[in-house]
Amino acid sequence: MSLDVIMDAIMLGMIFAIMSFGVFISFRILNIPDLTIDGSFTTGCAASVICCVAGHPYLGILMAFIVGGVAGIVTGLLQTKGKIQPLLAGILTMTALYSVNLKIMAGKPNISTFGLTTIFTAFEGLGRYHKAVLIGLILVLLAVVLYAFLKTQLGMSLRATGDNEAMVRASSINSDMMKIMGLSLANAIVALGGGIFAQYQNFADVSGGIGMMVVGLASIIV
Repeated sequence: MSLDVIMDAIMLGMIFAIMSFGVFISFRILNIPDLTIDGSFTTGCAASVICCVAGHPYLGILMAFIVGGVAGIVTGLLQTKGKIQPLLAGILTMTALYSVNLKIMAGKPNISTFGLTTIFTAFEGLGRYHKAVLIGLILVLLAVVLYAFLKTQLGMSLRATGDNEAMVRASSINSDMMKIMGLSLANAIVALGGGIFAQYQNFADVSGGIGMMVVGLASIIV
């Protein structure tokens, strides 16, 4: 096995690790099996590639984070305000996102970014494995920010909501808002991983997020 193959596997693993942070928030912290992830990952890919085609790769990463957060808010509202079971709420949003993703991609099932400027272009001077350097930096930065956030009062309220919702309500904390915020953050991070993945692979596919929930859960279990 050549070094290039090993490095490709490591870089893909780091990208999926970014996505797994989002799955960790919904599955481990909130104890909610959120199936929105399969759709929001593709939404991140679509938003990232469309901005990349327009010549704004960094804006694409930001937009991926934002649209993923919006998808999480929709799932959270369906669960808390619509009183829909978590699994069904995730399935509804995931299904709806298929049409949304097609709309973002202007009706095209896949879009290529070969030859275009991506977030990795500026790091080409770092050498052969410049992509690994950038992905590693993003992964470490995200891990540090999440660790710091979960230590704040808001982060501890989010963790408490997943541990004991009745106690949280008794403490005058709005558990519904905590769920919406947590699902929004989780899907925003998943979509961020999707945006980076799309620019790394130089294409986005409307069905590219299928199975991402399984990948994320497997990463957490391991």
